[in-house]
Amino acid sequence: MDCKMMKTQLPSGNYMPLIGFGTFQIRGRALIRNVLDHAFAAGYRQIDTAAVYGNEQDIGTALKELLPKYNLKREDIFITSKLSPSDQGNAALRALQTSIKNLDCGYLDLFLIHWPGVHGIRGSHPDNQKLRSLSWETLIKSVQQGLVRDIGVSNYTIPHLTEIVSKNYNVKVAVNQVEWHPHCHEEDLKQFCQNEKILLQAYSSLGGSSNLKLLSDAVVVDVANKLEKSPAQVLLRWALQQNIGIIPKARSKEHIEANIDLNFVIPEEDMNKLSNLRTVEKYAWDPKSIS
Repeated sequence: MDCKMMKTQLPSGNYMPLIGFGTFQIRGRALIRNVLDHAFAAGYRQIDTAAVYGNEQDIGTALKELLPKYNLKREDIFITSKLSPSDQGNAALRALQTSIKNLDCGYLDLFLIHWPGVHGIRGSHPDNQKLRSLSWETLIKSVQQGLVRDIGVSNYTIPHLTEIVSKNYNVKVAVNQVEWHPHCHEEDLKQFCQNEKILLQAYSSLGGSSNLKLLSDAVVVDVANKLEKSPAQVLLRWALQQNIGIIPKARSKEHIEANIDLNFVIPEEDMNKLSNLRTVEKYAWDPKSIS
């Protein structure tokens, strides 16, 4: 199957493309418009953003121009945004409404609690658990109101996920978006998500925005040379081949197109090599400090 067509069904019954376009650190009306133009042309149909990225309004403006250009309707694309750590608790509903207004998209396909902690509260404080639980209960109501089709989380560990799963809420966790790449992949978290039918979605698939350590890893480079692909393509395909969602971001037309050009297979032997690299390193924030 063409990887551009690969989708997974979420608890609502709606389908989410496994490859999305990430917009972290991509800001400015002209830049957003240009990268989304290239992304739609290349075949992306999922856009991933967040309140803290500061680009929702510019994405909304770009969509008004670009959807007609590509003969697309709102329902043809999948839009994800995320709850700011400063809006945990009762403020979650208002924050979701603000994201919808900024994106000018009518509803969200997916809304994630961006971080298990609360801005301004130390990681060990019990209010983190209290407020993120309140956020989840608030977002359940937003699903029932039709503001968002599915809800999920980001940067959640197994204990954080267990809090939600153990309460048997009538709306299930659709997605857990976490840092995931050959230098940082917790197999027990992957297994937990599979058991609970939670889609694991990777960010920092290439090892972070400015760190080239993963892209230059000798094993990654060797596999890329063998397959006549770029190291970035190999890293993205490594996740996709495990049915893990990916949201690569890029600014150049060349990289945007390459990041979705993943119609190849990494042999099992090479998959095992990539999954068992000696380097174990996390390049983004670590949620394990949040109780």
